[in-house]
Amino acid sequence: MPDVLRTINDYFGKMLNNNYPDELKNAVIKEMTVNKQARTMDLLVSFDVDFENKEIFISNFSQVVEKFLNLEKLNFQYELPDFNVMELSDFNEEEFSNFDETNFSNFDETNFSKFEYIEFTDSNETELENLQRAAEEAIMREAKEKMAVELESSPSEIIEDAPLNLETARTIYGGKVARKPKPISEVRYDDGQVAIWGTVFGFEIRETRDKRSKIITFDVYDGTGSYSVKVFSRNEDCKKLCTVLERDGKKNLTFILRGDVVYDRYKSDYIIDAKAIVRVEKIIRKDEAKEKRVELHLHTNMSQLDAMTPAGELVKRAIDWGHKAIAITDHGVLQGYPEAFTAAKGIKLIYGVESYIYDDLREGAGNSWEEALLKLKEKKAQTYHQIILVKNNVGLKNLYRLVSIAHTEHFYRRPITLKSDLVKYREGLIIGSACEAGELYRAIENGESEERIDELVRFYDYMEIQPNGNNAFKLRENPKQFPNEKVLQKINEKILALADEAGKLCVATGDVHFLEPEDAKFREILMYGQGYPDAEHQPPLYFKTTDEMLSDFSYLGERAYEVVITNTNKIADMIEEVRPVPKGTFPPKIEGSEQKLQELCWNKVNEWFGDEVPNYVSERLSKELNLIIKHGFSVLYIIAQKLVKDSEDNGYYVGSRGSVGSSFVAHAAGISEVNPLAPHYRCTSKDCKYSEFFLKGEVKSGYDLPPKKCPYCGTLMWRDGHDIPFETFLGFKGDKSPDIDLNFSDEYQASAHRYTIDLFGQDNVFKAGTVSTVADKTAYGYVRKYLDEHGIMCNNAEINRLTLGCTGVKRTTGQHPGGMVVVPSSYDIYDFTPVQYPADDPDKGMMTTHFDFDFLHETILKLDNLGHIVPTFYKYLEDLTGISVMDVDICDPKIYELFEGPEVLGITENDIDCKTGTLSIPEMGTDFVRGMIVECKPKNFSDLLQISGLSHGTDVWLGNAQELINSGTCIISEVIGTRDNIMVALMHYGLEPTTAFKIMEIVRKGDAEKGFTKDLIAEMRENNVPEWYINSCYKIKYMFPKAHAAAYVSAALRLAWYKIYKPLEYYTAYLTVRGQDLDANAIMSTKEENKARINLLSAKESNGNKTTNGEKLTALEKSEITALQVLLEMKARGIEFLPIDLYKSKGTIYTIEDGKIRPAFLCVKGLGITAATALEEAKDDGEGAYISVEDLKRRSGISSAVVESLSELGVLEGIPETSQISFF
Repeated sequence: MPDVLRTINDYFGKMLNNNYPDELKNAVIKEMTVNKQARTMDLLVSFDVDFENKEIFISNFSQVVEKFLNLEKLNFQYELPDFNVMELSDFNEEEFSNFDETNFSNFDETNFSKFEYIEFTDSNETELENLQRAAEEAIMREAKEKMAVELESSPSEIIEDAPLNLETARTIYGGKVARKPKPISEVRYDDGQVAIWGTVFGFEIRETRDKRSKIITFDVYDGTGSYSVKVFSRNEDCKKLCTVLERDGKKNLTFILRGDVVYDRYKSDYIIDAKAIVRVEKIIRKDEAKEKRVELHLHTNMSQLDAMTPAGELVKRAIDWGHKAIAITDHGVLQGYPEAFTAAKGIKLIYGVESYIYDDLREGAGNSWEEALLKLKEKKAQTYHQIILVKNNVGLKNLYRLVSIAHTEHFYRRPITLKSDLVKYREGLIIGSACEAGELYRAIENGESEERIDELVRFYDYMEIQPNGNNAFKLRENPKQFPNEKVLQKINEKILALADEAGKLCVATGDVHFLEPEDAKFREILMYGQGYPDAEHQPPLYFKTTDEMLSDFSYLGERAYEVVITNTNKIADMIEEVRPVPKGTFPPKIEGSEQKLQELCWNKVNEWFGDEVPNYVSERLSKELNLIIKHGFSVLYIIAQKLVKDSEDNGYYVGSRGSVGSSFVAHAAGISEVNPLAPHYRCTSKDCKYSEFFLKGEVKSGYDLPPKKCPYCGTLMWRDGHDIPFETFLGFKGDKSPDIDLNFSDEYQASAHRYTIDLFGQDNVFKAGTVSTVADKTAYGYVRKYLDEHGIMCNNAEINRLTLGCTGVKRTTGQHPGGMVVVPSSYDIYDFTPVQYPADDPDKGMMTTHFDFDFLHETILKLDNLGHIVPTFYKYLEDLTGISVMDVDICDPKIYELFEGPEVLGITENDIDCKTGTLSIPEMGTDFVRGMIVECKPKNFSDLLQISGLSHGTDVWLGNAQELINSGTCIISEVIGTRDNIMVALMHYGLEPTTAFKIMEIVRKGDAEKGFTKDLIAEMRENNVPEWYINSCYKIKYMFPKAHAAAYVSAALRLAWYKIYKPLEYYTAYLTVRGQDLDANAIMSTKEENKARINLLSAKESNGNKTTNGEKLTALEKSEITALQVLLEMKARGIEFLPIDLYKSKGTIYTIEDGKIRPAFLCVKGLGITAATALEEAKDDGEGAYISVEDLKRRSGISSAVVESLSELGVLEGIPETSQISFF
């Protein structure tokens, strides 16, 4: 650098417009260093004086320089007379800018010659890091000095029109707001510092890398627009803000805040960098009428792609307003009941539905459903809306039956209820005439005969009228018949008069589809996405107060009070309190299940330990059996035992999931392979039965015990036991409803389902239903389509708000992948739930429960008969080797060498570009887990249990155990890996079992912040529980069950044994069960070609998971990388492949021939399972060899694309194209 002091204006003046203050332009550049390799510039300047909005101008200036000079980063540091070195870039991890390209549009590049004085040096990362840390601390000190503790003394003077209760205002971050908030819609990018208010949505809290600060982002909405807000602050300064967001961030939390409008490059949008935040209570609409109405026509977000608000929010609003009842009447479905039921505390919930009625009793309607369906398809008939309300339990069951029939027997575009069915099952139901799409309204509108109208009035129990706004679309669509609102009023008056004449009630309803008036925008977006031409004309279908409804019907005079309040309350009074599901549990019955379970367990225990069972074992077994029998769970164990035995009798082992392995009864009965007893030796000699247990925590798994011969008979003893408490399965009192989750072979899963039906009967077994809603990505698509096609520009915050408002709406239904629901024989399904087909498609399998099974979980039995590849893997390995998977030694030391490197396989890391030998091993072969293995260096089975638990937990490894291990605080065996470890470890420290269990339950649910009382913490400290252990508990959000981890790790080690000792058979089986990520081209390629493909897929940009051409890797491509690594491993170990052969290859199964692997047809590009199977079967169809490609296509049904793939692989070599014979 030259000795002459130069200013920013000297070097960069041509880049700056007149908006920059002289204080910045005249600042002296003290140091300027550029790192050519990193393309970064370090700039240290000195300001003579401080000036307003300094950070904004510096950020703007930095953006301009970075853009013009193509720099990766400009690190701008500055000095003030009273402060140390400051650095803007560390004040906010993602820099902001008000960048305007016109700033240097007229800049002459030749004037930039002054940069010849720039000194280019290598960067000193350590020095830079220290400088950044010092700068950050200096800025935070400055910020703290400026903070005030309270909102200004007269907060009521801040806001005049905003719906805020200023008496509730409390400062939760920073200092004074000190200015009047402006509407968000009026905030401009160049406003500098502003104040706004808004309700919070979409918050995120992240820690900086040094863990000393937090980056907090959230969006706010004030009714006029949305804006993103960011806070960058020391942990101690933002603790209150974080607590409020985490506790109430999803509960209508409202802030008044002040901050700078800046550009965030990370979000590519303008945001507000908050300096002060005040929490305040938003004033919501209240129903202040002395006598309240009851809403009898209301839709939740379970009305498919039509209504927006979850049932819980609607019910809560009715409770807040003091309404005594509220009805749930979704379109054709009852899936809003579960959430409504959960929320209905202190209010009567009226269960109902707005059904689609077809009057099959009317003359000419058709004599059968088939005839009616034809008329509907030809538009010679139509369905109408009607409201059905449940009066009592008889009506509830009848409604469940009617909804089931509509979904499973009479579904055409929507579930249709025949009037004849309604008449048959009308007992206990109250029928209302519904909206303008109801029979009565349409009959009046269409001028039907008085006789027809009288017939309809007699059929309905009450009449319904709705506000003019609901039906205003008729004025647009049919102005001749509906020239003004008075015509709508006359129809309502007619309906009221008809009710009077018939001596029936007439009620006013809102046909609610969303909670607040502004929520209409969400419905507009969804309807526009579905192609509705009038989506922009949303009727006011929000949840109205009593006074709002009275105003809507003011034209009725004094009768408005009657239809809005008196009659709706009368209807509510007719209805009894009912539950959507009966109270209690209703398991199926198997005669003698209690005795059978005891016999199974004691016989097995006597087989293992002899007649004199060790006290520890007998006490554990007796305790479990007593609790299981006491609470009626024996039948569940027997059902599971029968399912497992049936599968094993057919050659397929079954794996357990979840916490069932915590139960010794499950192990002794043959349900779970996991032994939860304390680690122990057991002599397998029939005449000895000696055992030795380790009960003080000195060993964590029996698999880690060294080999030992029986001291009495010399027999090599069995090693087992993983020290898992029973309480983690059924609770401390043994009364928690058990989830017995089982992994069946994916090839045998359907047979397990059929066996369940054989056990309990077709009418008592159903698939567990699921409800699919609009997810974030889909909602964003709706929003983006709406905005783009309307030419609307929105900031990211508003797009986020609109997207959030469109999520959660029911889209379709489905079925649990393995869940089977069993109804006891003394009941039928309608005692618990309606039924339907998945996605209302009879071709998609068995009937499912109409309710999502989570709602039925505590009521009827669900069996999780899931399909999994490991039992299938076992089956093929046993078939190929003749060695039972249960006979392999999973304690073999060579297995643990796999976790140190691939050398035990006879290859090196360079051969496969992998530091472990665990590729292709389930649970141990993913990138994430292999990384954990390298860091943790597991030495034994209990270490692997930890890794399995850590890899499946939430906030257990990253930012928690990983840091504890890397810092040397503890080792892998000591960190919290599984939920059960907490209880066991705390008991070993000296805590009482009940206390240890309580702490475990708090931590596994992620509730330590709330659940850890001072007494609990004190008790842990009194028992010398380390502080790092307590702190680790606070971070955990979810923990994996130890029994589940034990099942997974055991399976992994069994497979690992085959990988080491039976590689040909192992890889053949692997390709059969997991080869879908590889095609024949990859298999037949050379190692070098495989490596080249891996390198191509692995080449990523530094900023994310993208290929070199900028395209993101797909999930299939990510899987392909791992599969190619496995393929490289095979070839490095000398595994060879035979070509695909039309006569020797199988459809989906890889085979061994002459010590080599013959690929299956399934690996051919374009061939699915059905086509691959057909290709295998075609060669055995009795027609002999293929005489041509034409013959091959005819017999196998394969496509031309598949023929082309086969030809490219050389499979069709020598086979002519056609069967025709040429004589010339």
